[in-house]
Amino acid sequence: NERFFASLVGGDETQTIQRFQGTPEELLSKILAHTGLRESLHIVSSLLRSLSSNFALEGAISALPMDLVAKLTELRALPDAGGYGQVKLLAQQLLTQMNKPLGMRREDLRDTLLKSTRKDLLALANSHDAERRMYFGLDLISSLFSDEDQSVRSKAVEVYILRTYRGYTVQDVETVDAKDVVDKTPAAQLHLTWTFAPPGVQQKTQKGYAIVLPDMSAYESLVESWKIPAAPEITEIHILVAKVPSTSRKNSDESRVALCSAVSRTADMISSAAPMLDAKGCVVVNVMLAHAGHVPSYLHFHKASGWKEIPEYRNMRSTLPSLIELPQIQTEFTVSPLEHGRIFAMDFGVSKDKKTEVVFARAASHIAMGLDTLASSILSDLLTSCDFIERAMLDPVLENRHPAAKIFLHTLPPIPDTSPRDFRYLQVLFGSAVQQLMAESGSRVLKLRIAKIEVKVWVATSPPTALRLMAESSMGWEAVAFQETLDTLTGSPISFKNVETQEVCRSIEMLRQPVEEQRSSKRATARRAGSTYIYDFPALFRISLTKMWRAVGDEVPAKLVAAKELVLEGGELVEREQMGNNRVGMVVWQCTLRTPEYPEGREIILIGNDVTVKAGSFGVEESDVFHRASELARKKGIPRIYIACNSGARIGGVEELKAMTQVEWNDKNDLLKGFKYLYISDDDFKKLPAQAVESHPETVNGQTRHVLDAIMGVGLPSTKGGVGVECLQGSGLIAGETSRAYDETFTLSYATGRSVGIGAYLNRLGQRNIQMVNGPMILTGADMLNKVLGQQVYTTLDQLGGPHIMVPNGVTHELVQNDQDGVEAILRWLSYVPENVLTIPPLISSKDPVARKVQFTPTKTPYDPRHMLGGVKVDGEWQGGFCDEGSFHEYLAGWGKSVVVGRGRLGGLPVGIVSVETRSVERHIPADPQETKSSDIIEVQAGQVWYPDSAYKTATAIRDFNRGEQLPLIIFANWRGFSGGTRDMFGEVLKYGSMIVDALVEYKQPVTIYIPPNGELRGGAWVVLDPKINIEQIEMFADVEARGGILEPPAAAEVLFKKDKHTVEMMHRCDDKLKELDARQAKGEDVAKDVKAREKLLLPVYQQVATQYCDLHDRAPRMKSVGVIREGLKWEESREYLHWRIRRRTQENSIARQLMRAVPNMSYATAMAAVTDLCKDVAAAAAAGGEDKAVALWIEEHPKEVQSRVETERHRATEEEIYKLVSSLPSSKRAEVVRDLVGYSRVAAQASA
Repeated sequence: NERFFASLVGGDETQTIQRFQGTPEELLSKILAHTGLRESLHIVSSLLRSLSSNFALEGAISALPMDLVAKLTELRALPDAGGYGQVKLLAQQLLTQMNKPLGMRREDLRDTLLKSTRKDLLALANSHDAERRMYFGLDLISSLFSDEDQSVRSKAVEVYILRTYRGYTVQDVETVDAKDVVDKTPAAQLHLTWTFAPPGVQQKTQKGYAIVLPDMSAYESLVESWKIPAAPEITEIHILVAKVPSTSRKNSDESRVALCSAVSRTADMISSAAPMLDAKGCVVVNVMLAHAGHVPSYLHFHKASGWKEIPEYRNMRSTLPSLIELPQIQTEFTVSPLEHGRIFAMDFGVSKDKKTEVVFARAASHIAMGLDTLASSILSDLLTSCDFIERAMLDPVLENRHPAAKIFLHTLPPIPDTSPRDFRYLQVLFGSAVQQLMAESGSRVLKLRIAKIEVKVWVATSPPTALRLMAESSMGWEAVAFQETLDTLTGSPISFKNVETQEVCRSIEMLRQPVEEQRSSKRATARRAGSTYIYDFPALFRISLTKMWRAVGDEVPAKLVAAKELVLEGGELVEREQMGNNRVGMVVWQCTLRTPEYPEGREIILIGNDVTVKAGSFGVEESDVFHRASELARKKGIPRIYIACNSGARIGGVEELKAMTQVEWNDKNDLLKGFKYLYISDDDFKKLPAQAVESHPETVNGQTRHVLDAIMGVGLPSTKGGVGVECLQGSGLIAGETSRAYDETFTLSYATGRSVGIGAYLNRLGQRNIQMVNGPMILTGADMLNKVLGQQVYTTLDQLGGPHIMVPNGVTHELVQNDQDGVEAILRWLSYVPENVLTIPPLISSKDPVARKVQFTPTKTPYDPRHMLGGVKVDGEWQGGFCDEGSFHEYLAGWGKSVVVGRGRLGGLPVGIVSVETRSVERHIPADPQETKSSDIIEVQAGQVWYPDSAYKTATAIRDFNRGEQLPLIIFANWRGFSGGTRDMFGEVLKYGSMIVDALVEYKQPVTIYIPPNGELRGGAWVVLDPKINIEQIEMFADVEARGGILEPPAAAEVLFKKDKHTVEMMHRCDDKLKELDARQAKGEDVAKDVKAREKLLLPVYQQVATQYCDLHDRAPRMKSVGVIREGLKWEESREYLHWRIRRRTQENSIARQLMRAVPNMSYATAMAAVTDLCKDVAAAAAAGGEDKAVALWIEEHPKEVQSRVETERHRATEEEIYKLVSSLPSSKRAEVVRDLVGYSRVAAQASA
């Protein structure tokens, strides 16, 4: 499918229809498939990395099928651009590996061993060729254990042992030819011994022994007669079976039965030999079963397990469990294998207390890394680990589970030229790799629920020093380094010293961290709710900020997020870290974010539901916390971000009364007759607080009963936090608070999971909403609605408030796929917003020069307005749009599609944008499941027309830009008017059109109305945008190729030329032939037919003349001459002109607002007069056409002069106010007051001195 789209990359992306040779149906099918390209590329990349790992890492004796090679060749031919780059690279790498031998073929390997001396074997075993030309895998080596040549067998076994123990210190490898050993073990073909020490250990060595058997029939002989070489203690024994029958891969059942039989026979043999193994001090027996033409099987038997096979280790290399520290994991977790390879293991672990579930991805590598390649190598290994985790998550064992995932990578070769002085540098390199992973694949990491990454490396000391590099999601993926202290015998880590703090912790503390354990169960609860644990959101902000900094190409600051948790104590918010131990389901942080717009940091208030506390419901305490936090955001004038995942207002009951409540039945023998009342006994009544219930006493059979009239529950523990109407009152409190917050500061909600009742209302009252695809916003649940309707109608929450409802109705501004994308969307929105409500939006340095010409020109035919705003590639060349390249981001895209709204930058200056869709669009109204006769409705809406939904959308966007965002507004006005048909008038188009005027009237930032080239603004559309609506803020411009008027020229000509009456008159006045006929008619000739014929002939042409005549009234020069526009602009030069014009007006407007705050009674006109006076000299000295730029730069470069003028005006106003107050006093009092004021001034002056 991608062959066609790949052929368009490089400039022909807009030529899809023209270049396609098939039918429209075929093109539609391809386009639909192409929409999933991002996901497809991810899957194919994962498969290619997996192929590379499985086929190449250990030299498996396999070849790729020819059809797969052909597909890989196609992938290699894809272009680098268009998103195909990574897939192309992986395919090329895999073909490079496979086109050469996977390893040396058996005969080549045999020849090499024959020619090699024993001293060459160590180098041979440790060899690694990245291109696999001379790569030895254990699987390939084991095929020579049955070779007829004793020398080949001996060398092959020695290379096998040396390669198995790579990373270990191996010495004294010797072939045992002692007569008593050889004669007393007739089943053996070869005996080999060696000494070894684990990585990092040199003081103590252990003894290893290998025995080669021809086949499994030798088991019986071995059990009867086996002489192990004399040695004080042999800790590890390898039994290498040279030839074991293999079965066809096509018959998996047959293969499974054969393997089970081989394992069973091997286990019986080990069990029989157990006494002898114990006597030799052996603790581990590893058995390798070589299958002809297939990869061998690896079995592990440990003394600690009673010499039974350890199935968790099956098919791992003998040393792998120790290298990936699997035994340490098993001390805390019960482990079940998911997938095991030669150098990696995927296991599912459940903690001993059953509270924590983890997928462990652990691997060892023998590929050397240098300081220059460490970060890239780690990143590559982490991506491969993600592939394995993603595949493991599909295992049926994990169905309906939500385990976290942890990655452990162990690189054995010491890093050359390193010492303890490089610990911190290695930490930085590791941190860089993790940051890049999060920047490139943060969404994937979140989806896979990866909670921890560990990489163990060795520093090239003598002996090598183990350094553990670690990063966790709970710590925001900040890199930490620990120097390991090893057990002198096993080489296992026993303690860890933090490289930075020098703090030492034990191994068990690294495995079982109390805070992390507690959070893991809460994370699982949040995942089941379709969200992310609220305490992990600061880490998501850190990841997204890292990505943003990398995108702009700047160095990533050290401390991207500083989050101070705030808790409610004594009615006030105080700083205190709860570390997830919160008992209130509402969490608040005061965060400082270091963004590219504010490198020194900007503050936000982050509020979030904790769905792990009573399902995230709103009780009294939750509402109080939310209320105080929102108030704080309003007081400081900083953005308020709300992370929504809740179940609405809390509902409950007085639990203590349940066990006390009794029933008085109408007839005890027939309960179906109902009951009279509920009551509690006198004894139980006396145990309750005074206001727990309201009741009246009743005596029955001499016993006092307290008949329940009402249950209050005051003073009982179960009512703490609210159980009913008090929760609703709290909901009302925060609903009003959120409405006020929208008016006074920037509010933004992110629906990460379900939002019910008050939760949904808070999102809407905050107006701006980002919704995750799995985050429905509903008023009540599907089950409750079904009960009301009396039938099963709704089955999911998405039917009520999912994206297909909330995006088309305008509640949701932006839709995201996961929480990482959600946080990125939050930060992107914040990038347009000032740090507080008293400042202007952040002006940043733009890589797109403001003086750049606008290259994409709107046409008279319908076009995509997004191309006009953001630019587009046409015929291989980029045509820049009005906004800075890559800066325009559309919002509310699914609602009111005949209007396009969004935020962008103009020369680095953030602006809010409203534009018109010139093409026809469709409005979709879904069928309601509860109405059996209802069906989907599709309404076609014409371009350049305001409909009820798009008019409401326009007003909504203008209000959002104005409140909290303080954005200068640009409206690209190209409307022919409002839709005034019956349905749209009934649909309240008049009301919503009026709301545009309301929004513009209250707009407090500069508004620029620009009629673009080939655009037109007519009738009612002009009226709702005219500068007179808000003369203080609105300026209108028209392109020299734009038009503006009441009616379009053809319609205007109908009126102006009296339905062709004046047109005919013009013919007679201008046409020579008609003049001649008129002269003849005046002489009395009958030429009426000739005149009529001539008029009929010329009418179409003169109608065009009339239309042109009317069109000349609608052009920019006339608009300017009558004062309805400020200037006529040329589109290609509009960027630079409007940038400086808006920049100047924004700065002047900001000063005027400062003056009005300093002098409360000052009007905006007075304030602007003062600003004009302040800048008059600069404006006068500016070159022609450069006044806006000169004034804007002067204001930005002279903040002290500006502040001085503000203070001067404040002092002047204060003096005037004092004078007015004194003047208003009786004359007898004035002197006394003035005397007191003079005295006060002297005392104050002395005190300050």
